[in-house]
Amino acid sequence: MNDAQWLAQLLQHGLLKPSFIPDQSQRDLREIVRYRQTQVEERQRVANRIQKVLEDANIKLAAVATDIQGVSAQAILRALLDGEDDPAVLADLSQSRLRQKRELLEQALTGQVREHHRFVLGELLDHLVYLDGKIATLEEQMQTLVTALPGFAEAIERLDTIPGVAHQTAILMVAEIGVEMEQFPSDKHLAAWVGLAPGNNQTGGKQRPARTRKGNRYLRRGLVQAAHAAARKRGSYLKALYHRIAARRGAKRAIVAVARTILQIAYHLLERGTTYEEVGEDYFDQREVQRTKRQLVNRLEALGFTVSIEEPPAAR
Repeated sequence: MNDAQWLAQLLQHGLLKPSFIPDQSQRDLREIVRYRQTQVEERQRVANRIQKVLEDANIKLAAVATDIQGVSAQAILRALLDGEDDPAVLADLSQSRLRQKRELLEQALTGQVREHHRFVLGELLDHLVYLDGKIATLEEQMQTLVTALPGFAEAIERLDTIPGVAHQTAILMVAEIGVEMEQFPSDKHLAAWVGLAPGNNQTGGKQRPARTRKGNRYLRRGLVQAAHAAARKRGSYLKALYHRIAARRGAKRAIVAVARTILQIAYHLLERGTTYEEVGEDYFDQREVQRTKRQLVNRLEALGFTVSIEEPPAAR
C-alpha cells in the first residue's frame, strides 16, 4: 500500500516516464500486422494437417516436394481429390525442377487414398485457399495504411536493405516501434523493450547467465525469423557473426544475438536516415588480422606442420 501511494505521488508530480504508446494510425497498422501474423501461422497449421492426412494415406509427397503449398504439389493434391490414383499420372503433373524427380515422385505417390482422405483433404485445401485470400486482403490494407503514414514507406525501404529482413518483416518493425527513435534513448533500450536483452540475474556482486527478458513477442518472433535467413546469406556480416557466436555459445544463442544485431542496425538506420552498407563476411578477420594469423598458425603447428609466413610485396 505504501509503495502504491508513493508511485501515485510520483505520477502526480510528473516524475514517472510514460510507457511507449504510438498514435492511433500506427496502432491501426500494428493491429492489422499482428492479425496477418496470426493468419500466416494458421495457414502453416493447416499445411501441417494436410501433411498428416497424406501420411495417413501413405503418401510421402513432402519427402520429394519441399513446398507442399507450391504449384506442383497443389496440382497433385487436386488430382487426388478428383479420384486419380495412378502414381505415374500424378507425377506427370509436376513442373519445373520437380519433373527431374519423377521416379522418386512416383514412389512417394504410391499409397492407399480412401474417400475419407479425399473429404478431409478437400476441406483443408478450401481452408488454405480461404486463408490465402484473407492474407492478401490484409496485405492490401497494410499497404494502404503505410502509404497514409508519413515517413513509413521510406523507413520500410531502408530496413528492407538489411540482410534477412523481408518486406513484411520491415513493415512489422515500423508498425511496432515506429520511425522516430526519440522514445528509445539508445539501441540497448530498444533491445530490452523488444525482449532481446539478457535478464538480470546478479547475486553476491556476480552476474550469472540469465534468459532474455520479456518484451514485444510479435517483433521478437519476426526478428528471430529474419536472423535465421540472415545466417544463410552468403558474404554477409550477419552470417559471420552467427558462426562466430555459434562456435562458442551454441546455435540458439547465436540466433538471438543476430536478431538483436538486426534490431540495433534498424535503430541506427531509422535514427540517421541512411541505408544498410555491407561490410562483408571477412569483417572480423580484417579487423583482427594478427589474431587471425596467430590462430591459424597455431592450428597448423598443432597438426605437425612447420609454418613460415611471408607478407605480400604490397604489405612490405
